Amino acid sequence: MNKTSPEILELRKQVEICLNRKIKTPKDFDFLRTAIWEKNHEVISTTTLKRLWGYVSGADKARLSTLDILSRLLGHKDWDDFLRHIDCCGSDPLLSFHISTDSLHIGDRIKVSWMPDRYCTFRYLGNAMFIVEKAENSKLKVGDTFCANLFILGEPLYLSNLVQDGKAPVPFVVGSRGGLCELDLL
Repeated sequence: MNKTSPEILELRKQVEICLNRKIKTPKDFDFLRTAIWEKNHEVISTTTLKRLWGYVSGADKARLSTLDILSRLLGHKDWDDFLRHIDCCGSDPLLSFHISTDSLHIGDRIKVSWMPDRYCTFRYLGNAMFIVEKAENSKLKVGDTFCANLFILGEPLYLSNLVQDGKAPVPFVVGSRGGLCELDLL
């Protein structure tokens, strides 16, 4: 399953709620790894967790074994049980306004904002790739390119392969505190 699917975003959100901690620094990933071991005596690498959260680049798809381990941390039998639970009980990301690259055409533009006072407009280039057309108060700059599959209002935006100033691609998180405040298809 794609790492940016709404179901995996919901899994990550539920893990952070369960731990009462945002997972965004190397120390947080170590904490998560230890929590998994202490609760279920299961081993998972911090690198695997970092990939799933988009902290480091890597495979675009998550392994079922990783999803099973995180689902068990939340008290579910496995990933399928977690999916049945969110299907039954609903989940904010699956119900929240979102824009998927599957629904975009080349040239479409997306405007986003996040706290504090950050604004950007992205133009879709195709194949999940975007270019920054406008940027205010952001580390993103006009001309930067990145990949993203899903934009969800109220959730952080995980960018992969962000290229700035011709440097090597890096992962990047937009709106890590509070998520996207504005999401519009222009």
